[in-house]
Amino acid sequence: MSVASSFTILDAPVSQFPLDLDVRIPKIRELFHLSTSKQWDPRVDIDWEACDPSIYTEEQRYAGRLSWSRRAWTEYAAISESPALQVRFCHEKRAPDMRLYFTIRSQEESRHAESCFRMAERLGGYIEAPKPKAQQSVATHGVRRMALDPSMPLEAIIAALVCTSEEVAFDVFRHLAEITRDPAAKRIHQMITRDEVRHCAFGWRFLDAQMPLLSRAEVKAVEEAVVTMIEKVELNGYHVTWLSPDSEDAREEIAMDRLAWEAGLGATVEELEKPIFIASIRSIRERMRPWGIDLPNFSHPKLGTF
Repeated sequence: MSVASSFTILDAPVSQFPLDLDVRIPKIRELFHLSTSKQWDPRVDIDWEACDPSIYTEEQRYAGRLSWSRRAWTEYAAISESPALQVRFCHEKRAPDMRLYFTIRSQEESRHAESCFRMAERLGGYIEAPKPKAQQSVATHGVRRMALDPSMPLEAIIAALVCTSEEVAFDVFRHLAEITRDPAAKRIHQMITRDEVRHCAFGWRFLDAQMPLLSRAEVKAVEEAVVTMIEKVELNGYHVTWLSPDSEDAREEIAMDRLAWEAGLGATVEELEKPIFIASIRSIRERMRPWGIDLPNFSHPKLGTF
């Protein structure tokens, strides 16, 4: 996603005081307290012994390793998003509820990445990076840079990152939690889904409070950011592997996902995921409509126009 200016908020003078810790957005403060009570530890809250690698073939184990490694790559990206957004929240002296909540969000994304890494290790070893032609789908989507760009409204970033991309991720994880058979893999999906529902709620609660305060130009900037996230990131295969641009490397990932799905190791396939993805985008479109955001129809060779 593009950056409009080379000047960042890091170049601006720091103005920390007066320090406000009062409740400004009660529904987000509620999420902060809920998250602190829902902490979990990947080391002990996942029964790793429940996953018996010996019952899978070597090819199935490799497929599982690739699938879980890919998930770790995307989860790891969120670890760097959260601190950048924290800097933005503090720079703009946004509601303290947001700053408090994102301290927990960072922890949650970290344990998601760790869980995915541990599952890949359990199956024979984490894969450190995608093959070259598959990297274009899982490369960073630019949120860190956007967060530091004062010309990009914060509301646009949250709408694109949380109410769009994380909403897609939540729907995918919920689907995976339902269809995965391996006990450890299923448990990981269940625990991540439990966290992701709060991540999505943060975005919607924040924008429900903020969107009525924006100018028409700012609302348009929010709309453009969401469209870019869908067209350039999600429809490029960031969360849904089979949407990736065609290449030998992408075809291998898609084939391995099918093997991992057949083994019940925590992946899914195009025919199951397609209606979920379309429904997710349609839901986002309808939910944003009352804010004055009119998302267009989107197209993809594997999805048609929707």
